[in-house]
Amino acid sequence: MSLYLVQLLFVAVWLAVTGSVTLANIIFALVVSTLALGIIRHQLPGGRNHWLRLARVLSLVLLFFKELALSAWKVAVLVTRPKLDVQPGIFAYPLTVTTDFQITLLANLITLTPGTLSVDVSADRTMLYVHAIDCSDIEATKNDIRNGFERKIMEAFQI
Repeated sequence: MSLYLVQLLFVAVWLAVTGSVTLANIIFALVVSTLALGIIRHQLPGGRNHWLRLARVLSLVLLFFKELALSAWKVAVLVTRPKLDVQPGIFAYPLTVTTDFQITLLANLITLTPGTLSVDVSADRTMLYVHAIDCSDIEATKNDIRNGFERKIMEAFQI
């Protein structure tokens, strides 16, 4: 549970116990709950670095929109050429992410990017099979995924 929700719960309990819902009592409850949670925040799971995690998630979102725009442009250029010169194919991408959430998020980000589609995950969850509209340079595509989406997912959602 988020520390902010815990703090709101503390404030609500304090207001219920005191039976006084005044501005001064609300401010007092906020100050006391902030101090109390500040003291124990490192002992709570997920209670650390909310702002850092938020910044990393926003970084992932910005990367997604950047990749979305770039790949949409590349696909548009490819399909508007008189001669379609592509080498579509499926390649196996070795996963570094480990949790179901991280794998699903990576697969969805890849699928939502034009020109690529996540096809399957291996039974042992170590490989992601990806279809790309142009597999002329598979290693460059793997490096883009590794240094882009996968790295940002691992930074934002460390377990």
